Amino acid sequence: MTAAEKSQKPPLRALKPRGVHLSSLEDALLSLSDRDEVLRFLNDVCTPGEIDALRQRWALAQMLNAEMPQREAAKRASASIATVTRVARCLQHERHHGYRIVLDRLNTKSRS
Repeated sequence: MTAAEKSQKPPLRALKPRGVHLSSLEDALLSLSDRDEVLRFLNDVCTPGEIDALRQRWALAQMLNAEMPQREAAKRASASIATVTRVARCLQHERHHGYRIVLDRLNTKSRS
């Protein structure tokens, strides 16, 4: 993503918490320093099923980014077409660009 593309995106608004105050979740994630800490935090915050769903979506993002057909990605990840479509839409059209940011950073890091 070029600097010009980044400057054209509108700023994201934080998700509004539902009931419990959640605004510090982003700060908690940013405070983690390594893979072990991330895994420990995820195991405390998420159920095993939620972690599996996150891993599945991330695997789908990587496959779709590598231009794998959606049906093949669904089969390999044992995912529903609805989940694959949602991830594909996020990669291609959503303004958040969260998957894109991480994919690009990891791709740049692997080339170094």
